[in-house]
Amino acid sequence: MKRRTFLKSGLVASSAAFMPQFLNGASANLQSANGNKLVVIQLAGGNDGLNTLVPYQNDIYYKSRPNIAIPKNQVLKLNHDLGFNPSLKSMAQFFENGEMSVYNQVGYPNQNKSHFRATDIWLTASDANQYLSTGWLGKYLDSDCQKPHHAIEIGTSLSLALKGDKGYGMAFDHPYTLMRAGNTDFFKQLRNLSATDSKSEYLYKTFVQTQQSTDYIFDKFRTYKSTITYPNSANGRSLKTIAQLIGAGVDTSIYYHSIGGFDTHGAQLGRQKQLHQNLDTALSAFVNDLKQSNNWNSTRILIFSEFGRRIKENGSKGTDHGKASNVYVLGGGIDTPGFQNGSTDLTKSENNDLLHTIDFRSIYAHLLKNWLNSEVGLPSSGFTT
Repeated sequence: MKRRTFLKSGLVASSAAFMPQFLNGASANLQSANGNKLVVIQLAGGNDGLNTLVPYQNDIYYKSRPNIAIPKNQVLKLNHDLGFNPSLKSMAQFFENGEMSVYNQVGYPNQNKSHFRATDIWLTASDANQYLSTGWLGKYLDSDCQKPHHAIEIGTSLSLALKGDKGYGMAFDHPYTLMRAGNTDFFKQLRNLSATDSKSEYLYKTFVQTQQSTDYIFDKFRTYKSTITYPNSANGRSLKTIAQLIGAGVDTSIYYHSIGGFDTHGAQLGRQKQLHQNLDTALSAFVNDLKQSNNWNSTRILIFSEFGRRIKENGSKGTDHGKASNVYVLGGGIDTPGFQNGSTDLTKSENNDLLHTIDFRSIYAHLLKNWLNSEVGLPSSGFTT
């Protein structure tokens, strides 16, 4: 296609709608991060926090869950009243090694139990009555980063968390897929065009920046080969890709990975066991990889879910949508490992919903300020703890 014909077709101005998600973004203009990495793992669907971090000395817990409570003799005990699900052996070891901070009963005022709305609130750090189109990490990217590859999601679509006002991060399942997509004839022709108006100028700038990031990621990725054995699962493959990018020295500040399936309304014991084992084995390999490449002390892993489950089990031997749950932060050299806000208080509940004692945005704010060295403020005017 000739340049003039191509421009007249209007395809340049509208092609962003047809671009792969990882191309649909532009960079910010300020300084990059301080070298620390934040890996965010989302447990999508609403992970049951009470069967993850088990209050094994609590009578309310066992009376409320006669069929699905974790037996005391199976709990991986962490202190006198809390312990991990037996499928989370590596998580328990991280805790014992002083490599984990645990936040109990995390949520926000007026919690919403809709998957879509609750997820949006967690990804944007909004109040329950706010509707935002930018993510909490997108605001960080707008303020502190320069290139699209400074935030990477392993997957086929970009999380709202990584969308800012000035630009987005990148989403791809593997650097080889990214490179193949960026080298199609269509995008090669676009790179050879010049801008004629502000809209096409923006698009060309996006293409150039994204191509530069694509080339950079691919060239760096090939320099590091992991020798760690990962589980043969989508989760294992995604975390291996992140470990290889970190090990190769890619100057990405944020990595994002979502794991689905945690909406356990029925037959929860078997399903959650499988999900926990999948998470635990992949995390174990990932942490070993980071340690081998000497990146463990410069990495923090944030694990969260959009809400917890109700205290009482339902009639299908599962649990329904609840409110407060647990958040975990893992990494080497954590200043304050262990439980950050006491034990689980099942008396702090309402209509069978466990209520929050700490606002999730206070955890975000801490990571932004103290780990990523950012002065970005979050949308909410304040936090309850």
